[in-house]
Amino acid sequence: MTVSIARRVKTLHWAGLAVGLVIALAGLANVLPTYGVLPRVGPFELDWFRPLFYWLCFLSFLIWDALRLTREEKLTVFHLIGYAVALGLISWVSWDYYQVSMVLKDSFMFFSAREAWMAAIPAVLSIIACWRLWGAPIAILGAVVFAYLATGPYWPGVFQTIVGDMNEFIAQNTWYDASQGILGNIMGIVLSTVLPFIILGAVLEGCGAGGSMIRISFHLMRRFRGGPAYAAISASALFGTVSGSAVANVVGTGVVTIPMIRRRGFSGNFAGAVEAAASTGGQILPPIMGAAALVMADIVGVSYLAVILAVLIPAIAYYVSLFLAVFFEAEKLGITAREEDEAIEPPTGQDWINLALVFGPIALIVWLLVSGLSPAGASIAAIFLLIPMSFINPEIRRAPWRLIEALAEGGKTVAQLAIAIAMVGIVVSTLNATGIPTKFAVLLANAASSSLMAALLIAAVGCIVLGMGMPTLPAYIAIVAVMGPTLTGFGVELLTAHMFVFFFGVASVITPPVAIAAYAAASISKGKPIGTAVEATRIGAMIFLVPFAFVYNPALLLGTEAAASASLGFVAFSLLTLAVSLYLASSALIGFDKQRLPLWERLLRLACAFTLLSPFVLAGTAALALGVVLAVWRRTAKLQPAEAI
Repeated sequence: MTVSIARRVKTLHWAGLAVGLVIALAGLANVLPTYGVLPRVGPFELDWFRPLFYWLCFLSFLIWDALRLTREEKLTVFHLIGYAVALGLISWVSWDYYQVSMVLKDSFMFFSAREAWMAAIPAVLSIIACWRLWGAPIAILGAVVFAYLATGPYWPGVFQTIVGDMNEFIAQNTWYDASQGILGNIMGIVLSTVLPFIILGAVLEGCGAGGSMIRISFHLMRRFRGGPAYAAISASALFGTVSGSAVANVVGTGVVTIPMIRRRGFSGNFAGAVEAAASTGGQILPPIMGAAALVMADIVGVSYLAVILAVLIPAIAYYVSLFLAVFFEAEKLGITAREEDEAIEPPTGQDWINLALVFGPIALIVWLLVSGLSPAGASIAAIFLLIPMSFINPEIRRAPWRLIEALAEGGKTVAQLAIAIAMVGIVVSTLNATGIPTKFAVLLANAASSSLMAALLIAAVGCIVLGMGMPTLPAYIAIVAVMGPTLTGFGVELLTAHMFVFFFGVASVITPPVAIAAYAAASISKGKPIGTAVEATRIGAMIFLVPFAFVYNPALLLGTEAAASASLGFVAFSLLTLAVSLYLASSALIGFDKQRLPLWERLLRLACAFTLLSPFVLAGTAALALGVVLAVWRRTAKLQPAEAI
């Protein structure tokens, strides 16, 4: 890299941080609650703030793209012209949004062909930006849906929409309506609820506690034969619940954990799969979870605390299954426990002190949520606590500007998410305007022949397909708009239906062929991408099974009406059957339980696990007895004594 290119990279880097910092500070000011006598800054008028916010996000994308091409030494004058044209167009339509909003405040307005074409500009620009930033799947989905919005009256059969004023239809559902389209309610939820948590996650990562958590995790797990893998699961769970991004978590913690797992004797595919599966599960793990949980609470109309309580048992069950998968794989490979912890420094006293930087803000959030404060207010309070607490870390005392950089990085993350949310805004608006979810629900109901199991299976496959290649938040929103009404139509409680969709939306990032979290892990582990995705699906299989369990047994979702009406004995029995099914399914998928399992026993264990998760009490009781017998038989068999785990 020449000196001139290095100078351009540095300039673009600092420009990106500056725009990210503005996004972060403006977003926090918009939702900043009042404190005592201090006046409240926000919320700002959405007529000018939303278009300005999206303009800043698009500017952040342009800087990111220019920086990427500059580092690859591919930036040309044609790219610069394209950036200038794109920035000019997005500035024009953003200003026009504000102008039209001012007109609509005082009078009524019929949208003409001009507004329709103006609305098409941000749609096309957002599709292009999304393609370059997030890849083809979500961009193609947005392009197809926007094309359908514009050509719906000409589609055949059930996909045909009502013929009307297409100028009004396109303009309102794409750009100029404060409740629909790119700058509609979905973007509003991101601004009001999701943004503070993303900023909090960025500050948590930047305050220096990450390295301490990894060192402590490895130290505590060093005497177990699957030690590094267990440590990776623990560390990734903690950071995944804060970041809300499986891929970001894989890249952030996997560079340390994956090589350690390989050195312990696991294959490259398995090492990458463990990290991918653990990072993915962070988005369903309380108390912070990912951004999608905040949106779920808003859409369903329940408190964020209710969502946390509901997902607690399923999330713990998923992570127990990951530990079991590593346990059985270590047994199968004959990996022994070792005292030494290769290439990892033992934790110091400062590392233990740094744990306060993680658990202090999380504890404050939980306390404030229980006290009735909004999620946004709780997260902002946690940021205010974390910033002064960060100075207990000497690294922050030596370089306090790292906190400013962390805020800026959080703003850049919000900007990238906003580009994806623009696609989701178009998708959701089009679905609402055309009535496709209702038509799909009717078709699905007919195909399922009034069978809830068939509907769940079809919905699960649809969730995975629609979620492929998307970040979790836009995937969840797009999926639930289509699948949610279908499941509630079968009598499933609203929160349960959303949780079912949420789990499968999360699972899509480790499901082949578009397993973006697994591919990110494979790039570090040097394993094969598809092989890593297959391993991640096998290790994390319970993320596909647990949703069926809580649909048929809602008592597993604490805080729901079904759980509140269930007896303590029934809940205890449900937990027992869930625990046994985790053991049976994990051992069957790995193919080992103290000794290699024959095919017939693997299939029998899987059948028992599935039956335990079904609503049939008598069959479940029989499967429980058979499963316990199989497990005890294998663990007490007269074999060569197994090494201590």
